[in-house]
Amino acid sequence: MTSKERVLTTFALEKADRVPVNYLANPGIDRRLKQHFGLVQDDHEGLFEALGVDFREVPVPYKGPKLHADRPEQGIVVDHWGNHRRWIEHSTGGYWDYCEFPLREAEEEAVAAWPMPDPDDFDYSGIKAQCQRWKHCAVALGNPGLADVINSNGMLRGMEQTLIDLFTEEPAGLLLAKRRLGIQLEMARRALEAADGGIDLLWLGEDLGTQVAPLISLDLYRSVIRPLHQPFIDLAKSFNIPVMVHSCGSSSWVYEDFIEMGVTAVDTLQPEANNMSPEYLKSKFGGRLAFHGCISTAGPVAYGSVEETIAICKKTLEIMMPVGGYCFAPTHLLQDNSPTENVLAMYETAHKFGRYR
Repeated sequence: MTSKERVLTTFALEKADRVPVNYLANPGIDRRLKQHFGLVQDDHEGLFEALGVDFREVPVPYKGPKLHADRPEQGIVVDHWGNHRRWIEHSTGGYWDYCEFPLREAEEEAVAAWPMPDPDDFDYSGIKAQCQRWKHCAVALGNPGLADVINSNGMLRGMEQTLIDLFTEEPAGLLLAKRRLGIQLEMARRALEAADGGIDLLWLGEDLGTQVAPLISLDLYRSVIRPLHQPFIDLAKSFNIPVMVHSCGSSSWVYEDFIEMGVTAVDTLQPEANNMSPEYLKSKFGGRLAFHGCISTAGPVAYGSVEETIAICKKTLEIMMPVGGYCFAPTHLLQDNSPTENVLAMYETAHKFGRYR
């Protein structure tokens, strides 16, 4: 099968020739993997091919004006949504940390006036050609940040205020979410039109769990967040493509609603979180949802040996593969503290033991 056929067969809850494979990683481990394969640092396609990755994400570049000023003297970079980030170094690499939360105390009027990009400010002109380049791959539009309410609002208002906004239906917080998602929905519509059939799935996100429990109640999800997500799913259905939703932590409590809404696949699937083990997910939702993830970035891949990495990957495949519907992928970005040999073993195991015939 081609990668496209493999993923779409799996999303249809059927057996492909093998389990589809995906890759997400932080800069440090990504750099080491490219060095291992003798690739230059910007050869992303070369690394995908070396690891046998079936998915590609089509970009929609921002081409509009600079809406928010950076603060280089403080090391703060501000994007076109107004998110403030600062690079934080650690012993194995670094990450962009969200900081300052400029709308934390903003009232509804200030949120309404906050500069945000217009859908016209994005470049759709290269989408069709990029899809053609990847015509044998499964091309995704979006990522875990598309249609996300809690995390993305939290980047501007802080997590505490964001949760208060949801619990109290605070107008300022709800307006922020509605403005952002309205722009994203129109961007997604234009991108799908520009692709002219070349996009194979829509990837959305919403972190709904802690490690041990739901982050919010099911009633709150249904009253506030579900109505914001549904238009994205309806958009995908109008283009006859499946929807995959990313959610960190213990989030299987919302999967019945996802099924009702028309979601095809769920992503992340942290096995250490409550009610998120491969056994639990397969027994409760197998045959009704496709799965993408399950290989923990906080387990043996990061902290174990090669042998332990192989063992957990094999066990996950044995549980998730029967009757189809499973895509092999890390639960989050592979972390910089992951030994290169463990990550290589992870992907080698997927290709060796992930075949149906």
